[in-house]
Amino acid sequence: MKNLAFPKSPRTALKNLVVMLGLCSFQLVFADQKTNHAAIPASPKYQQECAACHIAYPAGMLPTASWKRLMNNLPNHFGTDASLDNASVQQISQWLQLYGGTYKRVTSEAPQDRITRSAWFIRKHDEVSAQTWKLAAVKSPSNCMACHQQANLGDFNEHRVRIPR
Repeated sequence: MKNLAFPKSPRTALKNLVVMLGLCSFQLVFADQKTNHAAIPASPKYQQECAACHIAYPAGMLPTASWKRLMNNLPNHFGTDASLDNASVQQISQWLQLYGGTYKRVTSEAPQDRITRSAWFIRKHDEVSAQTWKLAAVKSPSNCMACHQQANLGDFNEHRVRIPR
């Protein structure tokens, strides 16, 4: 039997080990990166129903437990009745459970299940003044589109932020 698994010298074995460790660490680095949210399949039903009133926030912005509570309380959705038929609720809920909490920074549930009260949101917006939130074009932290002009496409890149005057 031909010996394919073992190198002929200790030096070659060491080189192979270093290469293998390098490849493993390379994979770990990329495994730790944020989820490629462009690769998450869109949910037409989620877009249709949720974007009718506000942007369809990316599922990754809240953990699955928060999405579950929100979907189970649609008649009282932040002071609005957002009730849907059972089939729509089930379809959207399944999608949110599959992709909820996929942002790397989403590690805990937000108070009152509000994205804008989550620790990561507050940390990312700590330089935004209280006056900015009160601008007529902004109105509140939940109005992502005011500053993130492509938020409806899931683009929240801070280098493309434009704060209205």
